[in-house]
Amino acid sequence: MSSVLYDAPGPRAKRRNVILSVVFVALLALLVWWIWSTMNGKGQLKWALWQPFTTSAAWTTYLLPGLGNTLKAAALAMAIALPLGAVFGIARLSDHRWIQVPAGVVVEFFRAIPVLLLMLFANEFYVRSTGIASDERPLYAVVTGLVLYNASVLAEVVRAGILALPKGQTEAAYAIGLRKGQTMTGILLPQAVTVMLPAIVSQLVVIVKDTALGGVMLGFTELLNSRSTLAANYANVVASFIVVAVIFILLNFALTSFASWLERRLRRSKRSTGVVLAVDDEEVNPAQVGGTYGTGTGGTI
Repeated sequence: MSSVLYDAPGPRAKRRNVILSVVFVALLALLVWWIWSTMNGKGQLKWALWQPFTTSAAWTTYLLPGLGNTLKAAALAMAIALPLGAVFGIARLSDHRWIQVPAGVVVEFFRAIPVLLLMLFANEFYVRSTGIASDERPLYAVVTGLVLYNASVLAEVVRAGILALPKGQTEAAYAIGLRKGQTMTGILLPQAVTVMLPAIVSQLVVIVKDTALGGVMLGFTELLNSRSTLAANYANVVASFIVVAVIFILLNFALTSFASWLERRLRRSKRSTGVVLAVDDEEVNPAQVGGTYGTGTGGTI
């Protein structure tokens, strides 16, 4: 049995796939065993190194406050970068060059600068030009850097998502008398959301992970920075790295799972064709539908 994209594998292909799968699983098991034996040989699997994570002190004093700051910075950056990226993405599609060109310059400029450099610039700006308290300044710098970089990336995502739609959508909207602004907000953007959602979620995951840059360079007490303090107190560097990595994996997995559910829901809603009304055949009045069809008795067609 064949598919539109590929032919069904034959007996030889099936045997080859089984062999490759077995080899891959064997290599993966060998890698896991090597990591386990190496860590055990270095004494990194001792219960004394992992025991602090079974108590509430390690979580309430270090990890949970750091996780809270990570989520706070990521949420603020997402809330600002998403609408800002949408505005600049739409501006790049404007027919007016005095809107299109400056928007393109801003997007290309901030997209070309590393996000860490933007954080450092923002921190220096807040130090020299504002009266923000020193304990709050790292949060402002991290959020500013994340917003400037990710808004420019999301602007390109929005622009590409709108351009990916069939041109017939725009032509049909113009044909019924809609202006370009009405077409963009009422026709194109709602349809482009489903197309853009995977790329937007990928960028949101990047935002969550990039908050760690502020902890490394600016002293922002996010999750990874709090881990270093915990490891200094309990002397469990490797164990703390593993626990923090698992937290990041679970956090990003929850984000992508929610996005997948939302995408499926949006696709199902777009496939809906409205309410279907059931009408009995004997209640239909031919005069209301233009007469009967093909009866041979003088009915209209």
